[in-house]
Amino acid sequence: MLDRPQKMYRQTLRKPDGRPIALYSRYPIPKGIAAVSPSNEPVKANPHFRWHPLRGEWVAYASHRQERTFMPPPEYNPLAATINPRFPTELPRGNYDIAVFDNRFPSMSFQANNAPINIVETVPANGVCEVVVFTQDPLASLGSLELSHLELLLEVWADRTSVISSNPEIQYVLPFENRGVEVGVTLHHPHGQIYAYPFVPPVPARMLECQSVYYQKNSSGLLQDLIQKEISDKQRILYLDEYAIAFVPACARYPYEVWIAPIAPVATFIDLTEKQRQGLAKALKTVALKYDGLWHRPFPYLMAWFQAPTDGKPHPEAHLHAEFYPPYRSRDRLKYLAGTELAAGMFVNDALPEEKAQELQAVSVNLY
Repeated sequence: MLDRPQKMYRQTLRKPDGRPIALYSRYPIPKGIAAVSPSNEPVKANPHFRWHPLRGEWVAYASHRQERTFMPPPEYNPLAATINPRFPTELPRGNYDIAVFDNRFPSMSFQANNAPINIVETVPANGVCEVVVFTQDPLASLGSLELSHLELLLEVWADRTSVISSNPEIQYVLPFENRGVEVGVTLHHPHGQIYAYPFVPPVPARMLECQSVYYQKNSSGLLQDLIQKEISDKQRILYLDEYAIAFVPACARYPYEVWIAPIAPVATFIDLTEKQRQGLAKALKTVALKYDGLWHRPFPYLMAWFQAPTDGKPHPEAHLHAEFYPPYRSRDRLKYLAGTELAAGMFVNDALPEEKAQELQAVSVNLY
């Protein structure tokens, strides 16, 4: 295992097409790295939002995304480091661990303007869409990365939250990872994304509303108290230390759903202590290894990290945490969202959380 780094190193560059790229590392990044891009032409995306009057929410329209890269062969991996300068990718060659850059095919952009006139309210889709390349190794996964690398990733999410939220128009920053073709992944290189919205999206808005009502009534956090109940119940815990926990929630909507959280509530990634980051890295690696070890194959999922809005207001009700939504309900059967889930918004789980927790608990993992 590598010695634990003392700090996070960052180097910000500008791509030939004008997009910024930030390189992050556990160790000093050599000077002289030159940013690259698959094209030197500036990104000219112009997405827009249309208001859905029956649901009371915005819908983004980004027709240019039809042209985004789809399932390229390994030798044309746009997220790999550039080997041949004549065929540049998104990443430069060099010694660094993680790279973050603006998506070439964004669903939101602050360059968006002149939204089309429509019968419903329509505005430019101003926001941020970043790609987070977890590692230069195309065959890696969150479960295969060293703990110090995962700690760095948590720091990167904190840094991006800080950088992005410095724009007062941004109200919410959502890091997530889609893994596996079953959830629509078109590039297999280990990576995630960060979407930053000019409003709080419907799902975290509803979570925050429930958390706020509970906090006002109980003077304690909703997730904070739920975690303590899970610890006392002991049935569904996958990882637990003094600072972090991973568990299948008693209210899981997906059969293999897992939540990760610091035990003591913090509002955002920025508020994490070093000990909490270390605990969350262990919890994250544990969950990733257990998923892949369950059926001895890469396990698909959507991982989303929920934090407080970036509106400059205190949010004592908020509790940073990740939720994993795996699409499988058994080894060879997918859970499709159908009538009651999509039309009514009410999930039906075909398995008890306690049963699925036992399956995952039975998978032995080695964090080191």
